[in-house]
Amino acid sequence: MKAKLSYRVSRMAESETIKMAQKARDLAAQGHKVINLSLGEPDFDTPEFIKESAMQALRDGYTKYTPVPGLPELRQAIQAKFSRDNDLHFAMDEIVVSNGAKQCLANVMFAFLESGDEAIVFSPYWVSYYEMIVMTDATPVLLPAGIEHDFKVQPEQLAAAINPKTRMILFSSPCNPTGTVYSKAELEALADVLKPYPDILVVSDEIYEYINFTEKHFSIGSIPHLRDRSVTVNGFAKGFAMTGWRLGYMGGPGWLMKACSKVQSQFTSGANAFGQRAAVTALNSPLDATYAMKAQFQRRRDLFAERLSRLPGWKVNRPDGAFYLFPDISAFFIKSGPNGSIRDASDFSEFLLDQAHVATVSGSAFGDDRCIRLSYAASEQDLIEACHRIEKAMHQLW
Repeated sequence: MKAKLSYRVSRMAESETIKMAQKARDLAAQGHKVINLSLGEPDFDTPEFIKESAMQALRDGYTKYTPVPGLPELRQAIQAKFSRDNDLHFAMDEIVVSNGAKQCLANVMFAFLESGDEAIVFSPYWVSYYEMIVMTDATPVLLPAGIEHDFKVQPEQLAAAINPKTRMILFSSPCNPTGTVYSKAELEALADVLKPYPDILVVSDEIYEYINFTEKHFSIGSIPHLRDRSVTVNGFAKGFAMTGWRLGYMGGPGWLMKACSKVQSQFTSGANAFGQRAAVTALNSPLDATYAMKAQFQRRRDLFAERLSRLPGWKVNRPDGAFYLFPDISAFFIKSGPNGSIRDASDFSEFLLDQAHVATVSGSAFGDDRCIRLSYAASEQDLIEACHRIEKAMHQLW
């Protein structure tokens, strides 16, 4: 058979985070001690009480298919969580549980966007946003924000970008890859720009909600004039260290959530039963383990940001959430190294992997080719060693 792939797949980019993680594993297989700061995964294990809940669910017979939008008891727990933590008040049919927050986002894209539509994406952005939009035949419109603004899009930028084709605004807060957290005042200012455009959907990815070093997380969907045209996406991977459980959820207008359920029914159907039971336990229990993880992430941020800031030529801000630093390293684009010239962030990321055995991800994957992303979801010992290696490797540039 002739090897012919669809145009949809042929034009799709491979995930840079997954690609770099594989390069790191290949290098490690050759016997090198690689410090992998490329993947966005907590280095903590899922808390024992959540794992025990899943095992009990298995013993209780939660091994069958589940309703496409999720078990009623989990949607009830999500409903209570949204009300308690986010001032978001959804009916049961306005909540959908999916196989990860990524599927929630894909469901929304396929249910809402079509050819000729434009979706404004705050940039830097999580790698999959762009490709998801392209797969719907809509057009991503990137709205860039640099380190000088802590990677926050300004209201005047948003106002200038909106046009008759604009159907969606998409962003994350806390943000992957920058760690940026939009304050209540900043989100209200952006919401004011959207007042004259009632047909634009706002999609807010809040998967890092519990890894937020500010006083309080704020959801843009709680702003009154956006309540009926916002989708709030969340999940269990980051705040509960449940990445491999593949459980996400979202709340939004009933008509759209019904359409998202329809999409999901044709791709995966409902998420796994025993995991959903454990997720009920996670949401209904005290967040002591989550807060302990957050405290460690904050200490690591302070340590890592301070040490990287010492390196000449590195521009490093101190983000308010998630577990990433996104330094501007464009000062080195005129440099050369042992393997050739450093022309962009991808070359710089490859340089660090080859010469320091530290895996990072090029900012080009996230819409900013002046920066690289480093995850500090690693031990303090590894972060300190990574800084030593990076500093030593920098001496090889001329």
